[in-house]
Amino acid sequence: MDWIRGHTIGHGSSAAVSAAKSRLSGEVFAVKSVELSKSQLLQKEQKILSELSSPYIVSYKGYDVTKEKDKLMFNLMMEYMPDGTLSDEIRKQGGRINEPLIGYYTKQVVQGLEYLHSRGIAHCDIKGQNILLSKTGANIADFGCSRWVDPADRDGGAEPIGGTPMFMAPEVARGEEQGCPADIWGLGCTIIEMATGGSPWTNVTSASSLLYKIAFSGQSPEIPKFLSLQARDFLNKCLRRDSKERWTAKQLLKHPFLEESNLNSTSTNQNFVTSSPTSILDQDIWNSVETMDSTILQEVSSPLQRLRDLSSNSGELNWRWNDDQMWITVRSSNNE
Repeated sequence: MDWIRGHTIGHGSSAAVSAAKSRLSGEVFAVKSVELSKSQLLQKEQKILSELSSPYIVSYKGYDVTKEKDKLMFNLMMEYMPDGTLSDEIRKQGGRINEPLIGYYTKQVVQGLEYLHSRGIAHCDIKGQNILLSKTGANIADFGCSRWVDPADRDGGAEPIGGTPMFMAPEVARGEEQGCPADIWGLGCTIIEMATGGSPWTNVTSASSLLYKIAFSGQSPEIPKFLSLQARDFLNKCLRRDSKERWTAKQLLKHPFLEESNLNSTSTNQNFVTSSPTSILDQDIWNSVETMDSTILQEVSSPLQRLRDLSSNSGELNWRWNDDQMWITVRSSNNE
C-alpha cells in the first residue's frame, strides 16, 4: 500500500506515531513506526490489535514494511482520532471534567476493557493519554504494553512488566503480576485524573519513590470527596489494593454510576473552570515506561532498586496535529 507520511504526532509505548494519508483514497490515518530490526514489541502490538474489533477500541487498518532513508521500517496503521486524547480534553475543560461527562467516558472505557478482558487480553497501560476521542466517544489505544493473560497464548514465556508508574497497580509495582485487575486500577486512577486534573498520587517527587509508595505503603489514591456517593463507591471498587477484591469490568458495567451514564457527550461537555492541573503533570512519573527484560526484575535483591530499574526508561506521549507540516511519500518495500 502506497501512502504519504506526515509529521510525528506523538510517541506510543514502543514507537513513534505519525499522521498518514493514502495516496489512492486520500484517507487519513495514524501510523506507528519503528525500525524493522527493533520492531518486536510493535509486531506484538500489531498481532493483538489485528484480532480486535470494537467501537471502544481504536480501529486496526493494517501493517506493512517500508524503506525510508535506507532503513526498513515496520508500520502499524490505525484509525486517526481527530479530537486528541482524554488528557487533552481535561485541559480543554479547564483542568477538570464534570461528573456526567466522567461517567460517559468511563462507561465507554469499561466497555472496551470488558471486550479486551473477555478475549484474554490485558491492556496494561490505561490512562488518559491512551484514551483517544472522536465524535463517537472514547476509544482505548496504544497496545504497546498489552499482553495475553493466558500463559498458553504467550510467546517466549513470562511477560515483562511495563506501563506508566502513576497508574500502576500495587501488584504491578511490586513486580508480581500484571493482568486484567491492573487495568481496573488504572481506570480508577484515570477517573481521578478526569475529576481533579491532577495526579492520583500526591506529594511524590520521583518515579522510584512513587512506585515504592504504591507497592508497599498500604495506601490507595485519595477519592475526591466532591464526587457523588455513587461515583465514590465506583472508585472504591476499582482501587482496592488486593487485586482479587477489585470488581471486574463486567461487574462495573452494572454499577449504578454507569447505569445512569447513558448520556450524549455534547449535552455534558460543559466547561468546568477550576484550578489548572498540578505541576506533577510535567514530571517523569506520568510518562510511559518501556517494557523491560523480565530478568532484571528477578536479579535485583532490593525492592527499591527493582522499582528504580522499572522506572528508569520513560517516554512522553503527545498526540498533536499540524496541517502545515510537510508530507513525505512512502512506498511499500516490496515495490522498491
